[in-house]
Amino acid sequence: MEAQRCGDTVLVGVSGELDAAAAPVLRRALEQVTADDRVLMIDLHEVTFMDSTGLLHLLDLHRRAECLRLRVLVIGWQPQPQQSMAHPAAMPGPGPRTGESHPLAGFHRLIEERAQRESDLADLGDAPLPG
Repeated sequence: MEAQRCGDTVLVGVSGELDAAAAPVLRRALEQVTADDRVLMIDLHEVTFMDSTGLLHLLDLHRRAECLRLRVLVIGWQPQPQQSMAHPAAMPGPGPRTGESHPLAGFHRLIEERAQRESDLADLGDAPLPG
């Protein structure tokens, strides 16, 4: 992971594979942020592989960044990570009709669905037990 600052934006370049081992690296991305920063940009140009755990790590990073009132942009989707993003979001894979906007839209949709599930589970915890 490599971080650069430009104005109120922190650009974090990630390389290699986004899998179960990537969690500590992505957590360190938030350590680069100061109170003056407004945008966290994650550059995936150098990511060659991403599995479902890598996607969950990106979702977690996005959620944590939003709690810090940061706008999160994920750029540089390569074909395999893009396909990993498209599959759970029920979108077509890489090809002439897809572009970066499709994975980003799916990314936001997955975040919203995850937040809704967490809210539903919290509501169940507050419900009285039958009896």
